[in-house]
Amino acid sequence: MDGPAIITQVTNPKEDEGRTPGVGEKASQCNVSLKKQRSRSILSSFFCCFRDYNVEAPTHNPSVLPPLVEENGGLQKGDQRQVIPIPSPPAKYLLPEVTVLDYGKKCVVIDLDETLVHSSFKPISNADFIVPVEIDGTIHQVYVLKRPHVDEFLQRMGQLFECVLFTASLAKYADPVADLLDRWGVFRARLFRESCVFHRGNYVKDLSRLGRELSKVIIVDNSPASYIFHPENAVPVQSWFDDMTDTELLDLIPFFEGLSREDDVYSMLHRLCNR
Repeated sequence: MDGPAIITQVTNPKEDEGRTPGVGEKASQCNVSLKKQRSRSILSSFFCCFRDYNVEAPTHNPSVLPPLVEENGGLQKGDQRQVIPIPSPPAKYLLPEVTVLDYGKKCVVIDLDETLVHSSFKPISNADFIVPVEIDGTIHQVYVLKRPHVDEFLQRMGQLFECVLFTASLAKYADPVADLLDRWGVFRARLFRESCVFHRGNYVKDLSRLGRELSKVIIVDNSPASYIFHPENAVPVQSWFDDMTDTELLDLIPFFEGLSREDDVYSMLHRLCNR
């Protein structure tokens, strides 16, 4: 397996300034970044996600995953009124029954790479974690940088919601990172690449497979392709790499405090999209 393919992330623009980012118009309408526009670029020699930026409506049931290939992209420009069919939910859901502790809470699905952390096979001098990952019999060091205010964000989210980590990265990388990141047991469940739906060259997080009422599910993710089946449930965030002055996670806490009191998520998220 290609080492970098275990991590699904976009590339720091500072590392590849010659590339031109490509981001679809459809999901950009719901951008909640409070300071700057989301950027996208590709570094094929290190990270292989966002391989195909064209995401089209599925023509078949995508609930069966093909063999693993590289990951996610943006959205295809086109008719913004296009309806994307949602695959039928499976007989067995991805999440277990809601615990007594989380009964009555909404479910928040949170992405890992470029949302909560930035990871690289290149050494990072101020890395918060260095995670050894075995790939084809060789141990590789993955350098992980925590997004500013991620600790405050996770602790508050754990108080308000049933939180689920859902990443398109492989478990051999993401699970040990989550162990180090989540010291409070915020994540009630962790879902990895095998729980995604492979669709048109992208790993999509199909919220209908979770086993939760969709009107009470929110997904927090920097990749529009990840939630293309349920954009109305999304709180998009700006991709983060190494800006230590970033405050997006901190700024989102009051929004989620209000969202936790709503009967369903759609009305408030709809207002967010129209901002």
